[in-house]
Amino acid sequence: MNPRQITVLGECVADAFTEPASASNELALRVLPGGGPANTAVSLARLGTPARFLARLSGDVFGRLFRAHLDASGVDLSNAVAATEPSTLAVAELDDRGQAAFSFHAQNTADWQWTAEELARVDLSESACVHTGSLALVREPGAAVVEDFLAAAAPRATISIDPNVRPLLVDPDVYRARLARWCALTDVLRLSEDDLELLLPGTSPERACDLWHAAGARLVVITRGADGALASLDGERVQVPAVATNVVDTVGAGDSFTAGLLHHLAARGLLGGRLTEVRLDDVEEACRFGARVAALTCSVAGPNPPWQHQLGQVAAADRV
Repeated sequence: MNPRQITVLGECVADAFTEPASASNELALRVLPGGGPANTAVSLARLGTPARFLARLSGDVFGRLFRAHLDASGVDLSNAVAATEPSTLAVAELDDRGQAAFSFHAQNTADWQWTAEELARVDLSESACVHTGSLALVREPGAAVVEDFLAAAAPRATISIDPNVRPLLVDPDVYRARLARWCALTDVLRLSEDDLELLLPGTSPERACDLWHAAGARLVVITRGADGALASLDGERVQVPAVATNVVDTVGAGDSFTAGLLHHLAARGLLGGRLTEVRLDDVEEACRFGARVAALTCSVAGPNPPWQHQLGQVAAADRV
């Protein structure tokens, strides 16, 4: 059976949420460790999948927070780089639906400074899958290095990408220009309906899936919030409903969905190659599991994905 370890590469971001302050001329912030790839690594580890996180972690106060959070969740940081640059900060404002609008402080921060030498030291012989995405694939100078790393990993591991488009930091045209290359490398492309609208404005999810299949991606999953998810495996499609929950906020929900999807496939020995053994019913089951993980993430504040035993408690409650 293929190895079950999943290697995640990307940023770890300090998510600062605004809170009521004691005085009118003050702003209170509650800082939580976040960042799409980091959230996915944490969620995988908490679900029980061996997860290694390739990150450039600053030695500043936020970087120390990241390390403690990742360590406590069981994420392998043996290949994390001790970076001299500062951490990336994202300030989030939540609307009445719990959705966050972010402003970023990301100039010359640690996450985007990957070098070929840093990634050349990574041994992928025990990794069934390499997952990345978000800003690590588009922010220079490291983006080109990350793409080269994926190309080198593709012959031996399943490749998973989540574009996680951030138009405030990088023009969507940059994502569009690179997306065909990513599809040629990737086996799993997971993105949100917001990403879809930014990448292919006015395009139906079904048409988008067909375009990305033609570019090389075998499995495309588009998450649609309360409307569930559309999964397309080489053009065969299935709609998966969302799981009802009391939403506190939606921060990290897509990252948790991705982790649930990959965890479910890995646990069944379906990762480690080009998904040649995966069938549509496998995809449907994995997406249903991912929807449960995402729902539990939405039920608490911030990017705080559930542990494996919490999913078991929910399943037991559903049977009562």
